[in-house]
Amino acid sequence: MILAIVPAFNESKTIRAVVQGLLPMVNQVVVIDDGSHDTTATEAEAAGAKVLRHEVNRGQGAALETGHVYARQNGAQIVVHFDADGQLDPADIARGIVLLQEKNADIILGSRFLEKKSNLPWFKKNIILPIGRFVDRFFGGVRLTDAHNGFRILNSRALAVVQLEQNRMAHATEIPQLIRRHKLVYAELPITVSYREFGQGVSGGLKIIRDLIMNKIV
Repeated sequence: MILAIVPAFNESKTIRAVVQGLLPMVNQVVVIDDGSHDTTATEAEAAGAKVLRHEVNRGQGAALETGHVYARQNGAQIVVHFDADGQLDPADIARGIVLLQEKNADIILGSRFLEKKSNLPWFKKNIILPIGRFVDRFFGGVRLTDAHNGFRILNSRALAVVQLEQNRMAHATEIPQLIRRHKLVYAELPITVSYREFGQGVSGGLKIIRDLIMNKIV
């Protein structure tokens, strides 16, 4: 079974189209409504998704792990991480699964940089993401061209060991750490990301560093 996990927080405007785009590509779409205050859950269910709900907003990492638990319990062989904001292309899933099989990999990670297929805002490309790459290297994960990308494909071996403890955005740095720790075979896939909004700024990056440092201390 191929299962798509879609963390969503107040994404009522985009979630229906995202689910409808995913359904032809996977066997089941699971939307984790992470404490939304709008109609995200209703829109997702109407589009054909299985919806799991957090009563309060816990963060994207926690939402992904809720999806992981559901996937493990239901015997998923392949799990896809996919964003709810409509910026990713479902067509990349088929290419990613082919690469997973060709490389005999455990996990495929999307990259906006391998073929320059995305319309990255200047500030994000030249300030935010270089800082993110430095943080990733500092905290000891594998080297990726684009660790902070919401598109990933995991096989059952990766699903078993990628157990996220970082509830919020620091999970994007935690995943490369887990890849290294468990010696998972990985590959990067050039994907298209169509930006509609600016996204995470400097304050978000500082929160990631704070969460990672606190995790080290604890």
